[in-house]
Amino acid sequence: MMNGGGMGGMGLMWVFGLLMLAGVIVLVVVLVKTLSGRSSNTGAPDHGRAPGADPGRGREILQERYARGELSAEEYRERLQTLEDDGR
Repeated sequence: MMNGGGMGGMGLMWVFGLLMLAGVIVLVVVLVKTLSGRSSNTGAPDHGRAPGADPGRGREILQERYARGELSAEEYRERLQTLEDDGR
């Protein structure tokens, strides 16, 4: 006597099992991302610094551009002065 139910309970068990499996996979992915210390947006290490916070990097870029001939001597001096005034 199955009372007409038969496979109704089995179908719900399959759905529940698949949802549990998906939940475990999502949990593992989140844990791996969290423990790897990588930023979620860029995949780069997240050191908690603001973009452009590396002191001296602006000066390095300026020197590289001057060496490649992208800037004249006057432009180089003006931009170098601006960097020094900003304390970078």
